[in-house]
Amino acid sequence: MKILYSLRRFYHVETLFNGTLSVAGRDQETTGFAWWAGNARLINLSGKLLGAHVAHAGLIVFWAGGMNLFEVAHFVPEKPMYEQGLILLPHLATLGWGVGPGGEVIDTFPYFVSGVLHLISSAVLGFGGIYHALLGPETLEESFPFFGYVWKDRNKMTTILGIHLILLGLGAFLLVFKALYFGGVYDTWAPGGGDVRKITNLTLSPSIIFGYLLKSPFGGEGWIVSVDDLEDIIGGHVWLGSICILGGIWHILTKPFAWARRALVWSGEAYLSYSLGALSIFGFIACCFVWFNNTAYPSEFYGPTGPEASQAQAFTFLVRDQRLGANVGSAQGPTGLGKYLMRSPTGEVIFGGETMRFWDLRAPWLEPLRGPNGLDLSRLKKDIQPWQERRSAEYMTHAPLGSLNSVGGVATEINAVNYVSPRSWLATSHFVLGFFFFVGHLWHAGRARAAAAGFEKGIDRDFEPVLSMTPLN
Repeated sequence: MKILYSLRRFYHVETLFNGTLSVAGRDQETTGFAWWAGNARLINLSGKLLGAHVAHAGLIVFWAGGMNLFEVAHFVPEKPMYEQGLILLPHLATLGWGVGPGGEVIDTFPYFVSGVLHLISSAVLGFGGIYHALLGPETLEESFPFFGYVWKDRNKMTTILGIHLILLGLGAFLLVFKALYFGGVYDTWAPGGGDVRKITNLTLSPSIIFGYLLKSPFGGEGWIVSVDDLEDIIGGHVWLGSICILGGIWHILTKPFAWARRALVWSGEAYLSYSLGALSIFGFIACCFVWFNNTAYPSEFYGPTGPEASQAQAFTFLVRDQRLGANVGSAQGPTGLGKYLMRSPTGEVIFGGETMRFWDLRAPWLEPLRGPNGLDLSRLKKDIQPWQERRSAEYMTHAPLGSLNSVGGVATEINAVNYVSPRSWLATSHFVLGFFFFVGHLWHAGRARAAAAGFEKGIDRDFEPVLSMTPLN
């Protein structure tokens, strides 16, 4: 057995494949993993694993910068963002970069700067990744003990956890500072159809912020996804950032309690499974957030939500037929319910017809027409503004229901535009990724628990068919 440099090279998991293939000295004989197991070969080589992670970060940031510039190059200011298949520029616009009243893009230069900064950063990360993967020390413990670690060192692991939490907390505060001091963020609820504004009156009341967590996830409650004003969103980031930073400091200063030492599995693969489980939950929450929430994800950039497009259609035809002389307050539909307006189960006046199921939608173009008991008939007759009509007609024809071949809207709907909404892309991708990450969590958790218990499920290696076959090379 060739043991190179560090006595911790050999990791006791059998993965027989092609034992003769050697890649940069990290072959199966010295690591216990075949080439296709990727970073598993580096489990106990902290220096090389650092290189893999830094290089991976470089690839991620390179994609962000390249895709950002690609979207800038293809951007047409005259069309809404959501009609152009953009998935990055809407995020930058939501942060208040380059947009003005109504979500109109008035300057694309900040988007260009963002792309270039990410490309430059990716080059630095790429060089760092190549250096640590090929040239740097295999293990960090001997030369740089602060950056070195042993997976089963519980105290070191919680210290690393603490550092990560502090970085996440600082990230949350970056949004807070942008909203408070650096130009503000885009508020879809600003009067007259949305604008960029600084947030001056943060919601810091714990009963409001943590009240979201105690809400039901269903119907008109909607858990944290129901947040509908920026003061709550930015205030929530103050709370979240503070909790992460304080929790990080706590984890750095303390050692794990006895119950945690007993209950958890302390190995690299176990930490991978915990991380995948957390990311899976994030993915599912993000899916619901981008699909239903039009405050954190303004419809001006991401397109309307499903309920919003449906209610917009009811509103558009109410406006049309009212102009043609219909009495929208009393007209009866084919089922005997109100054709344009009806009452919800709790007594509010809501839009009639099929869209009644979306009666709890809140949208900035519709709220000015509500009174204390739901939609206000006198306001619907006298107060509808042109911008509300334009906005609803636009949203009616851009429901987030397009299929992959870009046939937009409902299959039977002739008033639809051929496009796929960024909401569809973001919600679907995060659901699918959340699901696969959950499967990965189960897989790695099972392996980690089996290894910790001292056994590995699998076929008997002594009689494995591949052992009697000629090597691939």
